[in-house]
Amino acid sequence: MTVAENDPSPPATPTAGRGRAGLLMFAVFAAAQATMVLASVVVLLPFTAADPALLDDGGLPPWPLLTLLVVPITLAALVAVAGTAWLGGGPRAGRARRELAFRWNWRDLGIGLGLGAGGLALTLPAAALWARWVGDEQATSAVGDAFAGRELGPLPAVVAFLAVWLIAPLGEEVLFRGALWRALERWGWNRWVVFAVTSAVFSLAHLELLRTPLLLVLSIPLGLARLLTGNLLASVVAHQVNNFLPAVALLLVTTGALPG
Repeated sequence: MTVAENDPSPPATPTAGRGRAGLLMFAVFAAAQATMVLASVVVLLPFTAADPALLDDGGLPPWPLLTLLVVPITLAALVAVAGTAWLGGGPRAGRARRELAFRWNWRDLGIGLGLGAGGLALTLPAAALWARWVGDEQATSAVGDAFAGRELGPLPAVVAFLAVWLIAPLGEEVLFRGALWRALERWGWNRWVVFAVTSAVFSLAHLELLRTPLLLVLSIPLGLARLLTGNLLASVVAHQVNNFLPAVALLLVTTGALPG
């Protein structure tokens, strides 16, 4: 592989066109985020309109809860890919894959695996320390809270496992280290600044304010995977590796193999 093939920077864009190219990619990111919010409202509305207390007492039925876990992020990622194919820079052929910087590469996949494993080694003790500081009840994730005390059948439990392990990381990486990352690159930002900003936005976008510092720690190896390889595949794999143990824990708890 030549240096040019592994160059993480976007194709050269004339200075006069940087602002427009970056704005278009940022619009793609914003549209994807808006899609996720709107899809969440559409999923929840039929249930909460009849009984608003469902959100407060954890009474949302399992399949709507799983739909909420899978559909919004999937639709958002599809909007990001379609929007990039439409509004991204360069030739139309292969535009989405090129602009989102996604390519199959065994070396980059290995880097993603390594950084994902390293991220686990970093985030597991960080999560334990965080739980000791704020208390176990305050340290759980939104997904953990949603499934707390629930025992699911085999099929919904597996769907939840796959959503946390594979689907959510893929969708989130397409948005944050795909569309948003490229928008900031198109504006000519330094790649370390891009790394810092996308990590911060990723952490804040979960809307779990108490867990934001912990999410920021999680985002470091994910952003490094994207930064060091210039390949979205690496950050997707790193994110999926990082989510594997929490997904297994969720599977075991919701099938009754472990206490909730």
